Amino acid sequence: MAWATQTWTELVTMFGDNVWILIVTGILFVTAVIDLTQRTILKILHYRLLKKEKVWLDSFVDAARSPASFFIWVNGSVLTLTTVIMHFDVYVDMIPFIQSFKSTILTLSFGWYVIRLVHRLELHLKEYAREDERLDAVTVEALAKIIKLLAFILTILFFLNAFGVSLAGLLAFGGVGGIAIGFAAKDLLGNVFGGLMLYMDKPFTVGDWIRSPDKEVEGTVEKIGWRMTTVRTFDKRPLYIPNGIFSNISIENPSRMTNRRIKETVGIRYADVKQMNSITDAVKVMLRQHPEIDLNQTMIVNFNQFGPSSLDFFIYTFTKTTEWIRFHEIKQDIMLKVSDIIEAHGAEIAFPTRTLHLEADKGALNLNSGVEEKQGEGIKNESS
Repeated sequence: MAWATQTWTELVTMFGDNVWILIVTGILFVTAVIDLTQRTILKILHYRLLKKEKVWLDSFVDAARSPASFFIWVNGSVLTLTTVIMHFDVYVDMIPFIQSFKSTILTLSFGWYVIRLVHRLELHLKEYAREDERLDAVTVEALAKIIKLLAFILTILFFLNAFGVSLAGLLAFGGVGGIAIGFAAKDLLGNVFGGLMLYMDKPFTVGDWIRSPDKEVEGTVEKIGWRMTTVRTFDKRPLYIPNGIFSNISIENPSRMTNRRIKETVGIRYADVKQMNSITDAVKVMLRQHPEIDLNQTMIVNFNQFGPSSLDFFIYTFTKTTEWIRFHEIKQDIMLKVSDIIEAHGAEIAFPTRTLHLEADKGALNLNSGVEEKQGEGIKNESS
């Protein structure tokens, strides 16, 4: 300790009347050393936890790095500023406000820490949700946004309270003001609450294909925000939909279908009526033996109606796949096999035809024949 005392005495002698510069420099130097130390320690812990794949514990460590530096430097800066003010004896009336701000440093740092921590936990939970169906990424995002919002509001309230703002009065004013704001911004609030309902009810998630029979809405969901949802239409245009609309329209979510349906009507000629039973039976057998048809779902193949130019039977069945492209490949294969079955039974697929029955007018035919006879006699007379 003797060498430290001697060093300090020498420094004071060196600076003379400007000891405050030495004090300010010392405060900033100590602040920098403390910040460097905490950054080094947290960085070492961060890499060691990552190496051991303890990502959850690492989230708490990594989230603290910037807020800890903020806390250290703001404290050092406040102490430095107070020293300068006291030395020059100027703006002394600002010291109470500076001290009030100093008392909120921990609150501000903790609020920032919570927001950073929630953000990191959200990313890890979303990765976990991709592997575990019990956890939904949309729910994780909704909870993260709510926690961040609460942390931000509480931090602001404690910050204002430190400067003498009454929380009771602020909340009372907020209640009355909230009513006024609610009337003025009902559409905005409707969209926000609509977004909250989307997060809670989860009629669709990011990546789902949705459509509405009530509105011209169809496409793939790209983003679900608090105010609006972004849907990418099939012609690749972005469609921005206010969330409040979803509470007034019905939404179909084809992405959650369990099967895709094949529903087709096939017509054969009236001349092939005797082959109808054999054809429908053969089509049923073909469908039951097809590897892509779900036999646990409804399957119907029956003669349906006497059409204008065909005898119609319909096919009603479901594929195992829900993938759009694969579904059409399966449907094509089935329709071609149906055509082969019809041909194998000596029948033909009907196409629109029309038969005209002409009834001869007997009186007109007799009159025409009489005219022809008279004309023949005239020719004979001229020749004679």
